[in-house]
Amino acid sequence: MDVRPRLLDALSALRDRVDAARFPLPLPGAARARRNRAELLAQLDDYLVPRLCAPEAPLLAVVGGSTGAGKSTLVNSLVGRRVTEAGVLRPTTRTPVLVCHPDDHHWFAGPRVLPGLRRVWVVPAQDGAAAFEGQEGEEAVEGGGYQEEPEEDGPAGLRLETDRALPRGLALLDAPDIDSLVTRNRELAAELICAADIWVLVTTATRYADAVPWHLLRAAKEYDVTLVTVIDRVPHQVAGEVSRQFGALLEAAGLGDVPRFTIPELPESVAGGSGLLPGTAVAGLRAWLTQRAQDPAARTVARARTADGVLSSLSSRLPGLADAAAVQHAAALRLSQCAEDAYGRALERIRREAAAGEALAGEALTHWRGYPDNSTSDELLTALCHALAALLNCAVDTADEEIAQAAAGDPAAGEALAPRDAEGVSARIGVAVRHWRRCLEELAEEEARTPERPADPDQAAALLAAALLGGRRAHLAGENLAGLLGAQGALRLRDRGGRLLTECLERVLEAERDRRIAPLDALEVTPDPQVELIAALSVLKKER
Repeated sequence: MDVRPRLLDALSALRDRVDAARFPLPLPGAARARRNRAELLAQLDDYLVPRLCAPEAPLLAVVGGSTGAGKSTLVNSLVGRRVTEAGVLRPTTRTPVLVCHPDDHHWFAGPRVLPGLRRVWVVPAQDGAAAFEGQEGEEAVEGGGYQEEPEEDGPAGLRLETDRALPRGLALLDAPDIDSLVTRNRELAAELICAADIWVLVTTATRYADAVPWHLLRAAKEYDVTLVTVIDRVPHQVAGEVSRQFGALLEAAGLGDVPRFTIPELPESVAGGSGLLPGTAVAGLRAWLTQRAQDPAARTVARARTADGVLSSLSSRLPGLADAAAVQHAAALRLSQCAEDAYGRALERIRREAAAGEALAGEALTHWRGYPDNSTSDELLTALCHALAALLNCAVDTADEEIAQAAAGDPAAGEALAPRDAEGVSARIGVAVRHWRRCLEELAEEEARTPERPADPDQAAALLAAALLGGRRAHLAGENLAGLLGAQGALRLRDRGGRLLTECLERVLEAERDRRIAPLDALEVTPDPQVELIAALSVLKKER
């Protein structure tokens, strides 16, 4: 447990890679990956890095378990006075309590462990006067009073108490219920357990086989942590049977060497009692914890076993995160490519339709046939612009339908792709086509105002639009344009106008494609987390 700078550097780099990993797409396994990531960060930030940086720091024993198991009563009894509230309203508590010897206070007053929790700490009043002090950023509570709960959306706190009844080198932390009805309490309880050198799992004679304690026990086995179990409220007449059955369950789970303590059912155990059990009821557990704190060999084993267990677990947990990151990137790539392909095909299709004269139909064809005797240049150009907008709307609708079919059943599509927006598409296409018309008119005016061969710019713009969008049916438009501007001027104008049309088509379809995949781009799902997680794990293994 000596401080090893290179190992700490590798752990810090790995921690940053875990923190950078994101799993935003609602894919199968994504929720689990997010939970695993949060748990890993909690263990690295709250326990492993602080423990390796300061091996000599006191052992932190976190007392955890399900609702009503008697955790607070147990902590109060181990200390010898009420330091944490016990009772049926315990599930509402969001400020966990940490108790340590006064000489160890400095180890927990700062952000060495549990840096995300604001500190609220207590120094008992002496001689009737409040005696409390605090460092910057801490909150002190007068003479053993209980800190008011923070607002629901405020940061959780960690209340610090000191008492000389605890041996130096040991701190007890009363955690919220792991099965609390309040989500933030459950998350806080899990975070606190991740910060522990020693897990003290408390259950009852009626609930020791429930899923909640066994979930914690399996996690303890996976991480090879220093673990102790307490069965509370055991009736005298069934104490032997309960101990035997619980021991058999532990043995079957590969946890037969875990120390077990039982506490008999006493009046102090129930709500409304004094909150303190007789010293004899907790003497065995107190002696076990004291030995871990004061015996150098036992202390070293306790902290080294938990730290090494967490380090070893990274080899199996990080590849799972890397795999989840790879699945996220594959889904993002799949959806992005789906939109790219659909809009790419739409662009090629509308280019062919424009070249084939598909826009010269309906009202546009009527105006062209009546031009210039029964239709003005403005009417013809307006009709052609409406026809072009209709072609673009059809192209976008077709692309969106292809995307919907390809993404049907894909759980990531709802988060990664913007919804279809028919009304908004029509408005944006209308703006783009009007912009194209203005640019076309500017080109025609520029060509028609040449001193060598002045001409009517409106007529030149209408003929140019007909030549670009009319295909073979409008072959006379090109001839009339050449007659109006000359062969060289007409050819030059058609080349420039053709590029302008192509740019308009590309701009519209690319903008709609980008709008559909904008949520996906905003998520920034890249292949980097997978590579970086595996690389960081490889470096850590080398340093170990």
